[in-house]
Amino acid sequence: MKPLSTRQQEVLQATVHHYVDTIEPVGSRTLVQRFGLKASSATVRSAMGALEQRGLLTQPHTSAGRVPSPLGYRHYVDCLLPEPGVAVQHLERELTGLSLRWAALDDLLLQLARRLTDFTGLMSLITRPGGTQAQLEAIRLVSSGDRLLVMLVEDSGRASHLNLRLPHGAEDELKAVERWIDQQLADGGLNWNSLPPHLQRSGDVLRSALDQSSSVTNTEQPTVVHGLSRLLAEPEFQTVQELRPLMELIDERPGALVGAGQQARVWIGDEHPQTAMQPCAVVQAPYRCGSDGIGQVALIGPMRMAYATARAAVQRVARHLEILLG
Repeated sequence: MKPLSTRQQEVLQATVHHYVDTIEPVGSRTLVQRFGLKASSATVRSAMGALEQRGLLTQPHTSAGRVPSPLGYRHYVDCLLPEPGVAVQHLERELTGLSLRWAALDDLLLQLARRLTDFTGLMSLITRPGGTQAQLEAIRLVSSGDRLLVMLVEDSGRASHLNLRLPHGAEDELKAVERWIDQQLADGGLNWNSLPPHLQRSGDVLRSALDQSSSVTNTEQPTVVHGLSRLLAEPEFQTVQELRPLMELIDERPGALVGAGQQARVWIGDEHPQTAMQPCAVVQAPYRCGSDGIGQVALIGPMRMAYATARAAVQRVARHLEILLG
């Protein structure tokens, strides 16, 4: 993406802050008045129009102001995130006073999950430490008549194979599907929601086979979840269509709400590999527990969240878990 001008960065940052605070679209005059932007309303309006053309802002209604788009949130998190507020220092001091005075690890994780929810107003999730799960490193596709041979290579070096029926006319798609898969895995995981429409025939067959394959399915680590009521109270989650898949995922596979791995990450909207998580954002950080492996600390909420505070909170809880359990 072509770099934003200083003015456009300032306007995008102010628009995100306004929408997180108010849940209302905003116009140029309000931004100038509220944030003291050193520019006229016309100049700010022009910058908002440029940001909308680049897909970083969107207009819910013709006569309404603008709100951040998922791409706008992504650019904000990657390039414009401010330092967390002073409230995080209070959380830091509270965590420093923690000790393993609870009878079991689950008690400690539950206390921390409750504190995270109280501090941020978001749903919190902490997985217990477990062995690093094998991740797909590459997928290779070879057609033979009406069959499709799928070779799965994990980062542990283990390889396995699937033998599928190749959909009629899908052979010409295979090289493009492989290139798409390589890019997805390089970006952190397969997000089938972004599969191009012209690759659907072979992609749907492959997705179904991978979902059913035990070679890429791992037992989820035990998970502590707190603050579901906070999530359901958000305006973004007021319809049954949005709630049902999300509730089913939380009920059946809560560990799937976060990714595995050893790096902190922010998932925004359809970046998440789980379709049910499209209306959400997930901010997570790993923690290591000696030979017991890696766990995850995460906050889940609408894309409209205070990302700086959320990221600082999960990182500090993860660090203190490492200190307590190390």
